[in-house]
Order: sequence, then structure tokens, then C-alpha cells
Amino acid sequence: MILCSISFRSAWLWGCLTSLALLELSTKGKARTVTGSKKDTSYLQSHADLMRSYMNFSVLPCDDFYEYACGNYRIVKPDRYSPEERSSAFDITYTLDDIAEQFLGRSDLAESLNVSSDLKIAQQFYNACLGADLYPFPAADPNYLGLIRSIGGFPAVDGAAWDASKFSWFNMSAHLINYGASGLIRDELSDAYPFWPQFKQPQLGFDSIIQLDSIDSNSSHAYLLNGKRMRGYLEAFQLPEDRIADVIDGVFAFWREALVAADKEDDSQECQAFNLTNYYDIVWQDNSTEELCHSYYVEIDKVCARHPEAVANYLAMKLLYKFDPLLSAAKYQRVYCRTALRTSMAFLFNKLYLAEYFTEEKKLEVSEIVQELRKGLRSSLEKADWLDPETREKALFKESTIRSVIGSAEDSLLTDRLIREINRLEVVDGNYAATVINLRRLSCDIRRFSARHSEELPKETLPQMVLLAMQIQAFYDPLGNSIYVMAGILQPPIYHRAWPLSLKFGTLGAAIGHELTHGFDTSGSRFDGGGKYRSWWSENSRRSFDKRAECFVDAYNKYLVPEIDRHVDGDASVDENIADSGGLSQALEAYRSHMQQLLEDPKHDGLSEQLAGLDLLPEQLFFLGFAQMYCADFEKEHLWNTILKEKVHTIDKYRVLGTLSNNDDFLQAFNCPVGSGMRAASETCRMW
Repeated sequence: MILCSISFRSAWLWGCLTSLALLELSTKGKARTVTGSKKDTSYLQSHADLMRSYMNFSVLPCDDFYEYACGNYRIVKPDRYSPEERSSAFDITYTLDDIAEQFLGRSDLAESLNVSSDLKIAQQFYNACLGADLYPFPAADPNYLGLIRSIGGFPAVDGAAWDASKFSWFNMSAHLINYGASGLIRDELSDAYPFWPQFKQPQLGFDSIIQLDSIDSNSSHAYLLNGKRMRGYLEAFQLPEDRIADVIDGVFAFWREALVAADKEDDSQECQAFNLTNYYDIVWQDNSTEELCHSYYVEIDKVCARHPEAVANYLAMKLLYKFDPLLSAAKYQRVYCRTALRTSMAFLFNKLYLAEYFTEEKKLEVSEIVQELRKGLRSSLEKADWLDPETREKALFKESTIRSVIGSAEDSLLTDRLIREINRLEVVDGNYAATVINLRRLSCDIRRFSARHSEELPKETLPQMVLLAMQIQAFYDPLGNSIYVMAGILQPPIYHRAWPLSLKFGTLGAAIGHELTHGFDTSGSRFDGGGKYRSWWSENSRRSFDKRAECFVDAYNKYLVPEIDRHVDGDASVDENIADSGGLSQALEAYRSHMQQLLEDPKHDGLSEQLAGLDLLPEQLFFLGFAQMYCADFEKEHLWNTILKEKVHTIDKYRVLGTLSNNDDFLQAFNCPVGSGMRAASETCRMW
């Protein structure tokens, strides 16, 4: 299973886990009409005020719509800490954290769902977290140092007592995996049963992912930022300044050689085998003997042999970095603890969340919106005159077989087993470091539960990620030809039942359309309606498709990110950009079609499609809602990290600008002339 996601970068601490609730939809029969709930005038006014507060009215929408829609977000956003970039959609995280914290007092709900003992453990951990001294981070805590020494050592601290002859970079990296840390082995679990690990090149660095050109001088932002992080850890051990400087220099020297080795691997056409026996023994407690055909590990082994002490120091500090709450002030500790609580015990809180917050009315309305978007997608496929009749017929068949899952997928037996795993957590009285070490290990065991128990699980078992309702995500799965709209995404600024339909379709509708379009992007279009990977397009249609895809690549390649003097990678983000474009177009068509139905129905006379305080026409509000899902506040390191990640969404600002400047309906809605900032040329890119 390959999951393509709209990704609003939910929860930074613990990774994805799981939950329940399934609603399958079909395009057969007439969809029910989407009707808004009874309007809450006070709420709608406050939400309109919030939307206005994000906007910079000194900028004309046709000059720079992102700045017009989001220019003040950085200034007015609530003071909440995040070690990642802040964005309006990411802020849903704090709403979900609030809810999780409230659940700690809901013993009645926990008892009714038979999770009382699990909730008590969650409360114990939360109390331990709140009561700990986490700012500044106590890197020198004996529990952390003891763990580091047990898996490879910390030569910066241990000096001559550290024995290089007994050190293995591979073994220490494997041990880091058991605590959720990323060292020099990067394994990701497959999304398909039996969920075997897959190996990729690791990304080096701490707060900022590094490349050779980002640390080319001692004054570069990435150099200073990563150096500051290492210095903070080393100073906690009261090391002398000359020793700290030597350790940091050694790590940077290792990084530079490792990055050259990575480039060499990229250019290598020859497979080189690397023995993985110790990885399986350490990470999976399995005595499997296997070799990996991955030249990077062969090359990095040579580099590590030249820098054993620097590598051990780097891995030791990477483990500390995983335990570090990354707080900039003590006042943010509660934020950290709430997020740690919710994400590390996700199965538990998802069960509570679905029972309390995912109502039948909400499920029904979202399913109706999906139905309207399905109609919009079919219309796009039918209107695509560059598709030949045979390919169009197959594409329409694929659309007709898409399965839609609202809330999350359901596997109650697996979910209950994973909730029960929480009972294994040992909360050590008065010792938060020991407790969080236990929790990290348990969280990783839970994440690998399905893989570890694959032989006893049915082959139809779904990946844990699609069971997770309480996350700010939506997915497309080409193997199952399915889209997933997770319950956690159904919060402002993406959805609220009281909103006018123009806003709902511009936000949630565009997100759903994005996922549907993934079935027909450069990757999804290579899977047929049955989820089989094969070539089902005619040569002419594929050539036309590739030409249109190239238009998107060229358009996004032109965006320069001035803060880091780097262009957007249009090739890496092409699928997400096509999905944004197609999803927004289909959402607008769905909105127009649905409004036409309502206008023909006398029961809906007087339906308001505007928000008081926003002097915008309905379709202008539609586009404003879309843009304000991506209002963001980026630091330099966040920009670097987004650029350097593989196959990512475009940086939020350019995601909005690229999508809207290639949308003819947007240009018409705001009367943007050719030559304006949003309409540099008369021609636009469009796939669907």
C-alpha cells in the first residue's frame, strides 16, 4: 500500500498510530443534499473575525493572494510552542490535545468503553510529565547516559573509558530505532501486510536537515543551528570549551564525508550487499540472516570506520535529541506533555474521541460532500478532451470503484489489543527520565506490533495508520483504490458544520478532491481500478498526461524561496501539485452543482453563502478558505527541512500561489489581469 496524503503535519512527537469507524460510499443512486446545521451566529462572527485577522488588506489579492489571505498569521497566531513550523491547519493539533487532556477526567466514558485501567496509566504519565523539570532539558540525567552507554557509549563524556574497538555504528543505530530515534539506519515499515521494513538513506542533522551546501561555512544557518543544539547537550555534562569545540568539529567533519558518500551512492549503478543480521536481532529480536542491496550502507561503513568517535558522539546526541522536549521556555511544558500524552497513547484517545466527538450527523455530511466531489471528478474525467475514449472509459471505471472511508478504518480486535499494550508501561515514581525511556520503547513496540505479529494476523490486516482517526490527515491508497478522511481533520480551519457551503467546499472539499485526484496523478494513474500496477493508458493519452505534468513541474520550479536561496523542486512535488490543482477545481464544480440543487429546492430558500464581516462573494470566500488552510510561520530550518524531504508537498506559501495562479476560476473570481502577480502569463497548467 502506498499512501498519498494531503498532510497537514500532525503531531511531532511520537509518529502515527491508530483508531476506528468506517463508512463506505458508492456513487450509485442520488446523493443526499448537503445541508448546513442551524447557524450559530455568535460562532460564525467569531470565525469571520479570525479569518480577517489573518489577512493583510494592504496587499491586493491579484498581486499576492497568499500575503492577502495569510499575511498577518505570523503576527496574530496564538502563542503556542512547536518545534516544527506553525500553520493554521497544524494548529488543529492543539484542539485535539485539549480534548485528550479533558478525557483524563472522563472516567465515566472510559468505563463505558472498558478502558478504565488504560486511562489511569495515561493519567499517571501525564502527571509525571507535568511534574518533571523539562526546561532546560536535563541532558546529563543518569538515566539517559546509562542508556547511551548500554548501546554504544558517549566518547565525549567517557573519554578514555570509551573503547573504539567495541563500537559498532550499525548496532548503535539499530538500538536508536528501538526508541524512535533516527541514527544512520532509516527503516520505514511497509504500508501493506506483512508490514516488512524498507530501508532508505537517513537524513543527517538535528533541528535542520543538512546538505553540503547548507553547511558549507561555519557561519551558515544550518551550521550554527546544529552546532548550538550539540553545544547545549555537551555543556550539560560540564565539558571544557576546547573539548566541546573538538566534538562539534568532529561531527561536522563526519557529516561532510557522509554526504559525499550519499552522493556517490546516488550515482552508483552497482548493487552492493550489506549484512543486516544485527539489525534484525536488535530491532526485531529475530535471528534472521539477510543482506541488503543498498550501496549507501557499504559507503557509510567506510566513512564511519574513519570517524568512530565522532559517529558515536553524533548517535548519542541523536538519542538525547529524541528525548528532548525542545522547549524554548518553561511555560510550554504543558503543551509538550499534552501532545506526548495523546500521540503516545493514540489508540486509547482515538477510541474515546470517536465515541464522544465523531457524530452520525458529521459523518453523514462529510459523506455527502464526498459524493459531490466524486461527481466533480467524473465531470473532470469526462471533460478531459486529451484523453482518448478507451482511456477515459477505464478512468471512469476506476473512479466508480473508489472506496471512501470517513473517520478511519475499523479493526476493533487489533485496536483493543494495541490499547491493552499501554498496561505494559512502567511509570517510575519521581523519575520522569526513566518513565519516558520506558514510554519511548513501548511506543516503538506498538508501532511495530502488526509487523511483529504478522503471522498471527489476517492477511487483510490494514496498516495502523489508516486506523488512526484522531489525526489531521487524509490519504489515498492506490492498492485499495480508497480515500480516507480521518476524523481529526474535521476541525476549523478545515471544517465546521455551521459554516456556509462555500467555505466547506473550499476547505474540506478541496482536501477531499486532492485525495481523489491522487488516483490520477503521475503515480496513482499507474494503478488500475482494482489496485493493480499496470499500464492501462494508451500511448497518446500518456504522452498528453506527461506533457501536462511537465507544465506543473516548470511552473513550480520557478518559485524561489529567498530565505534559503533555493528553488521549489517541481519534480519532487509534482503529484501533490497536480492533486492540489485537480482537487480545488473539482471542489468548485461540486459546490456549484450542489448550490444549483439547493436553488431548485424551495425548502432552502434564503440560504446564506457569505460570512458577516467578510466582504466577499461566495466563490471568493471559497478561495479564501482554501488559502487559509495553509497560513504558516516558517523559520529557515523549517524551509530547509521541507525542501529536502523526499516527495513532499510544496512549502505552504508556494502551494497556495501555485495552485491559485493556475486556476482560471480563481483568476476570474478576483478579476486578475494578465501581468499581475497571480497571473504572470495568460496560459495556466491544468490536468483535471
